[in-house]
Amino acid sequence: MKMKLQALSIACAALMGLGFTVSTPALAQGHAHAATAAAQTAPNLHKAMRALWHGHVVTTRDYAIAVFAGDQAATAKAADAVVANAKEITGAVASFYGQPAGDALLKLLAGHWGAVKALTDSAHAGNAAAEEKALNDAVANAGQIAKFLAGANPNWKEADLNAGLIAHGGHHKKQVDMMAAKAPKADQDAEWQAMQDHMNAIADVLADGIAKQFPAKTN
Repeated sequence: MKMKLQALSIACAALMGLGFTVSTPALAQGHAHAATAAAQTAPNLHKAMRALWHGHVVTTRDYAIAVFAGDQAATAKAADAVVANAKEITGAVASFYGQPAGDALLKLLAGHWGAVKALTDSAHAGNAAAEEKALNDAVANAGQIAKFLAGANPNWKEADLNAGLIAHGGHHKKQVDMMAAKAPKADQDAEWQAMQDHMNAIADVLADGIAKQFPAKTN
């Protein structure tokens, strides 16, 4: 666990210099200005990418809320929504890179979801060993996704993507740990806002890369 937490810390520190993280008001303000400038290049693409990736954090959060509430019907519904959102994301990717690329990314996102689901379930069960394994799986999967994306678009740097995705996994962990600890609502709300802001930052980086690679197909 110590090694993986160290990886998360290093990733978060690196992201502060890359425009990925927005965990403080000052950083959030800086990212807002950067996102506004980037969105002027391809505003519709940026809006669509943010909506798709926002759907990921919303549906996975819905799953966590349902698990901790003990609502099996809501848990199943949220799990289905996570998968549906992943298919929407990969469908968007396929529209630029072809269906085989979309299918490959779907498998990688399935790995991410598997790790997040296990992280949530083990946190709820209070199983520290299972949670550690889930975190390890999330970190490994982040590297796989980063490598895949960087191979598809020269504007995406593998190290930067890996750091961003590891930090994203850290948000998932912190969110479910706070639910398990029954942290004050204000603290959980603050983490939820930070998670959304960070997801928007990743979506913007991805949109920027696509806009640069396919200027004639984006707006």
